[in-house]
Amino acid sequence: MDFNILFNSIPEPIVVLSREYKVVAATDAFLETSLRTREQLVGAHFLLEAFPEKELAYQDNPVKKGLDQVLETKQTVRLAVTRYDIPKPESEEGGYEVRFWEIIQIPILDRAGNVEYIMQKPLDVTEREITQDALQKSEEKFRFMAEAMPQLIFTVDQEGKPSYFNKRWEEFTGISLEELVQTGWHQVIHPDDLENTMAKWEAAHKAGTEMQVELRKRDKNGIYRWHLCRSIPMKDAVGNITMWIGSSTDIHDTRKLVQELLDSNEQMVLLADQVQHAYEKAESERKTLERLIMEAPAMFVILRGPEHRFELMNDQYQQLYPGRNLIGMPLGEALPDIKAQGFIELLDKVYQTGETYIAEGVPIILPKAGSGEMEERCFNFSYQPIYEADKITGILAFGYDITNEILFKKKLENQ
Repeated sequence: MDFNILFNSIPEPIVVLSREYKVVAATDAFLETSLRTREQLVGAHFLLEAFPEKELAYQDNPVKKGLDQVLETKQTVRLAVTRYDIPKPESEEGGYEVRFWEIIQIPILDRAGNVEYIMQKPLDVTEREITQDALQKSEEKFRFMAEAMPQLIFTVDQEGKPSYFNKRWEEFTGISLEELVQTGWHQVIHPDDLENTMAKWEAAHKAGTEMQVELRKRDKNGIYRWHLCRSIPMKDAVGNITMWIGSSTDIHDTRKLVQELLDSNEQMVLLADQVQHAYEKAESERKTLERLIMEAPAMFVILRGPEHRFELMNDQYQQLYPGRNLIGMPLGEALPDIKAQGFIELLDKVYQTGETYIAEGVPIILPKAGSGEMEERCFNFSYQPIYEADKITGILAFGYDITNEILFKKKLENQ
């Protein structure tokens, strides 16, 4: 039997070294793993020629230290995970391939019990180490973000036990993170909110669903503040929950503002009811007054603005100009005959000075009913300024016809 062929065919990467650390033999699996040929390795010094360390001095090489220990103790040595990058062949454009190794060094003793050879078995754990490194960096990134966030961040394991609290918890509650992990967050919840919170958490934990609840938490000064607490299950590739990630956001000021707005809204509704009631009362009084004016036996006219536009007139006044729509028109434009008799100047003076004008027995030339002719009639009338916010906005004209009284008086005087 050819033991060289047998050894070379062992499916594990193994290299055999002499006491001087020169390569005596290597399995095919080792050659494949190390990207070397048997001609390159056999006879070469393992550390100085075959696999020289780029950065460490020879005496500091952990592989050499392990080999030295094997020679000295005649015992198997297991090295910690070691990084040693493998040079790529020039056919692959050279460079280095990152590799991590778990190395076992086993002494081979002669008949006298002395170390004659050292068998080294390297296990390529590159993929595992890269994965762990990526996982560690991911965890560090998570912790960095969790510590930087203004919310209270926490994680819970599959069993529902707290496993992590960020620094904000300690700053808010005044309780150490170690104590929080041991005792949980129950101690900081308001007693009136605890039962509801625990019921929601247990239901979400059992169903594997998200949880959201508003609750009060006690700060380091003993003051309870409202928080919005959410927790989300994190699942693996097959859907199993691996942990829960939660956040607690302080909504105390927002909730207080909302309550103040609700209280203010209730006050506004009450005030609006009072205003509506006052408006309805004023409107009722206005309509009553308007009805009295419209039905009064005297003449009422409201003129608005410096142009004295007709805004309101009762039937008694409208009967002076039957069939004519005067509303909205300036008095001087609508009734040029009245303007010609000088009444515009009187209205202007009242509008400008705010002084009431009263006249008795004033003759006015008006259209004669049904004839299209003009006739003289006598009136008692007054012009009173209308104020709004201490400003004159119009004039109320009031008058009544005394023509018959004057004619009767003259008749008596002539007898």
